[in-house]
Amino acid sequence: MRRLKKRAEFVRVARGSRVGRSAFSLQANDRELVEPGVGFTVTKQTGNSPQRNRIRRRLRAAVKACETHFQPQHDYVLVGRREALSMPFDRLVHELGGAIPKVHARKKN
Repeated sequence: MRRLKKRAEFVRVARGSRVGRSAFSLQANDRELVEPGVGFTVTKQTGNSPQRNRIRRRLRAAVKACETHFQPQHDYVLVGRREALSMPFDRLVHELGGAIPKVHARKKN
């Protein structure tokens, strides 16, 4: 799975569809490349840098656990929230697995 790193990639995905959960918000948009791409962002409002890094690591691990759910020719951005720190990892993976089909159902035209 490809990682999104450039600001332009994040901005393009933000124009797509989104689904909110208590621990994260998932954004998705179409892409020409076959391999799906994933980006992570956690704002400073969420906490200090060790907390933000821990949220990012937990989201990265959840994406790895749900890798088969991601559709080709799409890019995804996970916006981490504070709840991602305290939520049990199994539940985090379950919520991500449920959010992926919903974000595709809400696809913007």
